[in-house]
Amino acid sequence: MASAVAATTTHAPAPAFAGDKYRGAVVEDLQLPPAFALPADEAISRAIELAYERDFSQIPVLDQHRKPLGYLDVAALKTKWEAGEANPSDKVIAYMNKFQRSRSHPYTLITPSTPLAELEEFLQDNLFAIVTDWGRKFVLAVATQQDLENFVKRRGM
Repeated sequence: MASAVAATTTHAPAPAFAGDKYRGAVVEDLQLPPAFALPADEAISRAIELAYERDFSQIPVLDQHRKPLGYLDVAALKTKWEAGEANPSDKVIAYMNKFQRSRSHPYTLITPSTPLAELEEFLQDNLFAIVTDWGRKFVLAVATQQDLENFVKRRGM
């Protein structure tokens, strides 16, 4: 059936990304700043200080091998801090949101070569995406819906 339709078409086929509002762009095209992440054993006093210096609301938390364990929700931590429920010397691992990895919630690999359409789909269910290398050994950047919106505005799409 598809070949009959193609035989009657008189113009060239559309590129693969014709329906893609990102025009085939990938995460690398977002030109994200390098990621800022914290080791799991960092004191929360330092974490809050660094988060506010950089104006970040979520910060990836890494293990001793620099693999992502979870993330720190800075606003939630600040609330606990102000309520006296967190001590300055407490470690961020005690307050981080652990990534849920299971068969029902598999790890979604987001790399610099991930198409923006896939990133957009991922961000429909997540606040942000951690961009890693293929081996998940290094956190390269953090991407948000805002980054996608800025990209579209910059490109006049």
